Amino acid sequence: MSTSSRDRILNILRTNVPAQKPLPSLDEFVNNVPEGDVATRFIEVVRAIGGALVEAPDLPTIAHYIEQNYIGKRVVSIVPGLESLTTQPTGEDPHLLADVELALINTHFAVAENGACWVTAELLGDRALPFITQQLAMIVRRSSIVPTMHAAYQKIADGSHPFGTFIAGPSKTADIEQSLVLGAHGPKSLTVFLLNDNQ
Repeated sequence: MSTSSRDRILNILRTNVPAQKPLPSLDEFVNNVPEGDVATRFIEVVRAIGGALVEAPDLPTIAHYIEQNYIGKRVVSIVPGLESLTTQPTGEDPHLLADVELALINTHFAVAENGACWVTAELLGDRALPFITQQLAMIVRRSSIVPTMHAAYQKIADGSHPFGTFIAGPSKTADIEQSLVLGAHGPKSLTVFLLNDNQ
């Protein structure tokens, strides 16, 4: 295509730009809160997608649960106040995380609609941790749960993070013969500790 033809086509496009229209309001979706308590809905969804949910009144309850259920296993805790659960330092090389049985991390908030939890680099230590561990545990504060993903995206829209992701349920796939396999490309289980607001 010659330069003159190219310029002619671009000029035609420039002169036929449609008038801009305002973006539609998302308030209808953000404020469309499902009936019932969002925490109750979150609990139901987490269990429905294969996760376990443990209601915990405080951090010592979480520590006791992990100490009782992961005896002799390598645990890595990135949660302030529960660092003592870490059985072996992680170092800076993500390859050193290969034998982690349980990783315990904090979350910024969770979504009742789909059980997803929002985490960023500042909560993870190493961003490979929640994906390389055999079992994953996350702490969600009851007051931090939002009803929908629309509300979730409003919370993070103005944020600037080098890394952030929503995590929901254990790793799973049913690609092969439609047979559900847990832990195919990530943690085999997910435990969510629902923490009271005063903690």
